[in-house]
Amino acid sequence: MIYVDDMVVTRNDPEERKNLQNYLSKEFKMTDLGPLKYFLGIEVSRSKKGIFLSQRKYTLDLLQKTGISACQLAYTPVEEGLKLYVDPNQIPVDKSMYQKLVGRLMYLAHIRLNLAYALSIISQFMHNPGEQ
Repeated sequence: MIYVDDMVVTRNDPEERKNLQNYLSKEFKMTDLGPLKYFLGIEVSRSKKGIFLSQRKYTLDLLQKTGISACQLAYTPVEEGLKLYVDPNQIPVDKSMYQKLVGRLMYLAHIRLNLAYALSIISQFMHNPGEQ
């Protein structure tokens, strides 16, 4: 038997969507939770203009968990041309916490593409993060 915890079924045609749900419900135990509002840290809003995806709550929770909820906004999260390096005398930081934070930021970058450059830089230090 196959168990599926979460699945989003969506179609433009409501009748096609219902047919797909009926077909899947013959193979899997399913519960229709109605219109999608929040899934895997992504908020979903609908309007006449279309569907809007947001990770606002995910971002606010992340800022609060890391203790930087009072930080200042920046257009780019890393100054252009910044060069980071491993200093042999650096003050070490909690490696697992650093890796969790980078992972959470990678997930956030699904919608916030402006984080990609900063993530490419900080990801280089996953094996040996320091205070710098």
